[in-house]
Amino acid sequence: MVKIRLRRMGAKKAPYYRIVVADSRSPRDGRFIEEIGTYDPLNESEKLKVDLERAKYWIANGAQPTDTVRGLLKKAEA
Repeated sequence: MVKIRLRRMGAKKAPYYRIVVADSRSPRDGRFIEEIGTYDPLNESEKLKVDLERAKYWIANGAQPTDTVRGLLKKAEA
């Protein structure tokens, strides 16, 4: 199954996430199909960037967003 999930980047105690489309069997920070956005929980000015067109495309084709990504997508639409 294909999932839309977060991939952790950044240093220790300074997380930075990329929103990626990946096979559910691949590791959290492993191989992915496409990167569709970024999420920086520590930066207030540019906290979230998402390509909503690509997210909608993948969801229409059966990709399941994780609970966290589902919440981030709702924030990005608002």
